[in-house]
Amino acid sequence: MFFVVNIHFGEKMNRTVIVIGSLGMLGWEVVESLKTAGFAVAALDIPQIDITKRESVQSVLDRIDSPRLLINCAAYTAVDMAESEPEAAFAANRDGPANLARECERLGMPLIHISTDYVFNGKSDRPYKEEDAADPINVYGLSKWQGEKAVRSGLSDHIIVRTSWLYGARGQNFVKTMLRLGAEREELKVVCDQYGCPTWSFDLAGCLTKIAERIDSGVETVPRGTYHFCGAGITTWYDFASTILDEARRRLPSRIAGVSPVPTDSYPTAALRPRYSALDCGKIDATLGITPPPWEKSLACLMDEFFGGKHE
Repeated sequence: MFFVVNIHFGEKMNRTVIVIGSLGMLGWEVVESLKTAGFAVAALDIPQIDITKRESVQSVLDRIDSPRLLINCAAYTAVDMAESEPEAAFAANRDGPANLARECERLGMPLIHISTDYVFNGKSDRPYKEEDAADPINVYGLSKWQGEKAVRSGLSDHIIVRTSWLYGARGQNFVKTMLRLGAEREELKVVCDQYGCPTWSFDLAGCLTKIAERIDSGVETVPRGTYHFCGAGITTWYDFASTILDEARRRLPSRIAGVSPVPTDSYPTAALRPRYSALDCGKIDATLGITPPPWEKSLACLMDEFFGGKHE
């Protein structure tokens, strides 16, 4: 039903971390990061577990020996499709986290839950802090916000980590889409008036692993609550796309498309997007000593992976 991977010997061998959504872009990175850190990992995804059904969650978690921590990376992330499939979005993003929180409460186990910058309305003129009021403007954002509330009400021993503009080596994401379209087309048109912070899934996985290590040690306290983690620096989708394709040109001799900026009004979508959703990561830095790297540096590392290079 699930697999547990033990790497290295030592104290962590008897401390299993459960990762929900282990086959997704972030979940896969989290499993690999935890394994590298020496944890035993119970990696779960559909069809092994259905977090929208509490009986499934209870049945699966009860078969895992002495779990220490649960990290929920599972989510419905199709932002536009959520407008026409709200039931599916709320089932995965609200009801699922509620079930996990209740079962973690029953088992006496902490939960780390991943949320999003889309809980904010985008009307700010500065990066959002954890205590700023949520006001989602689309179904996806609302479902994630209600998921946060379900975790808070169902389990005091929780950490919520909000992130933004996530990309990585696995799954479909903006970086891989730009690389594909850049090789197929003469020119790309990309929105230039939405601002945010690109985040590499590898970096976020490393952040979550550091939190897991602190929880596991039992020595260093980890204040529960909500934290922001995203790539350092603020950009637009247009500038992000331009940087992606510039990095590709430096590594690939073939033709790469140019990029033209367009306003949001010229690129209508089913779901409204926040105009500005940059996140302030000062709290996680000051409280836990976790400092996000610049998004440009992280992107270059991923591009090295894509084109056969290595991390520097």
